[in-house]
Amino acid sequence: MRLLGAAILLCLVDVLHAFAIEEKGDVFKRMACPGFVMFDNAAYLADMTFELPCNCKPEEVSSVIWYFQKSMGSHETTVLTDFAGTVFVDSGHIHAGSNILKRFSIRMFSLIVFRAQVTDSGHYLCGTKKGDFFYGYDVDVQPTKHITVAFLDRGQHVQDDYTEKLFSLFTTFWDWTRCDRCGVRGEQRRIGLCYVRSIQLHPRYRAAVPNVTSCGSRAVPAHFQRLHRLRRPEVAIRSCLTPCLKEEVPKEGVQAISNVISKLGEKPWLPRVPTQFHKQPVGVGLIIACPGARPEHAVAWDKDSVRLYRSHYLVGVNKSMRVFIDHGNHLHIQQVQVSDRGTYFCWREGEMVAGFRLSVIYQHQRRQILNDPETIYAVKAIGMSYIVISIIFVIIHMYRCC
Repeated sequence: MRLLGAAILLCLVDVLHAFAIEEKGDVFKRMACPGFVMFDNAAYLADMTFELPCNCKPEEVSSVIWYFQKSMGSHETTVLTDFAGTVFVDSGHIHAGSNILKRFSIRMFSLIVFRAQVTDSGHYLCGTKKGDFFYGYDVDVQPTKHITVAFLDRGQHVQDDYTEKLFSLFTTFWDWTRCDRCGVRGEQRRIGLCYVRSIQLHPRYRAAVPNVTSCGSRAVPAHFQRLHRLRRPEVAIRSCLTPCLKEEVPKEGVQAISNVISKLGEKPWLPRVPTQFHKQPVGVGLIIACPGARPEHAVAWDKDSVRLYRSHYLVGVNKSMRVFIDHGNHLHIQQVQVSDRGTYFCWREGEMVAGFRLSVIYQHQRRQILNDPETIYAVKAIGMSYIVISIIFVIIHMYRCC
């Protein structure tokens, strides 16, 4: 009876899964494509990953192609597809600053761009190989450089709205992140992006609120292009405290076996989290990333038992900082010193997930031997120089004698 019940349950799961896929396909039947392509505004912070769904397409189209343009009417258009709609990218191998052709993927007609850069701002259009366009996006990737930071615990406040005759600037904040640590004092972040309100915005662009768009949108008129100088993205940081989830206690038999194996009932030593061991030479820079973390996640760093709070270690807090955390949640150690050795723990969404054991070593200069390419090159260079000088010396003396 148990096997029969499990089989029935699996069949129901398969039916529901197929129904969900069919429902997703029916979206294109219910939503007709507009006769004139409009651009939906979407704003993100640099280094974030975003997804653009192709919200409409003809039913007979089985695969789509995505096009990228820096601005409307641009003659330079980048094709983001393998002409089959089956591009798969491992986001763990993506590096910041790489070309967008190495940072995208197409899944279920949706375009996914990993670790977006400011240069990725522009128009994204969903269409066909023949050049028929169905849906468009106006993407604004705002920079993290010179971002405005407000530490609320110190009494600092976010930026006030900026108003002029033809437009007004304000910040739209996302929700507070989860507390980045549990059981101890942690921190929360709230990311805010720059937006503009004006009646002079281009009508071909649409947003959730009428006459409102992000500051870097192509809907902003050309004579408003100085907006990015008047206002930048900002982030608010405050302290928080949240309890840790209770861990499951091992069963009585497992606990008894563990006590027998270990000495005097002490648990055998195991790291609290998966730990990676790394050796770094003195004087070389190092950047550590938290596994599975994205810029919008709540991420925290500890060195052994010392908490590296953003109020002291966030980039830009002190210009002479050698160890700091950037806005993409990476830990930077510039010119590694012997005092930097230790274990660096990474918290993600309020849970400690990884450790990084750092050993600092001195680079000993290797003795050169005659078979080394550098030695052979040096000997050839010195020999050729000596021959040339000798020839010049002989020629000068022969000329004087003659």
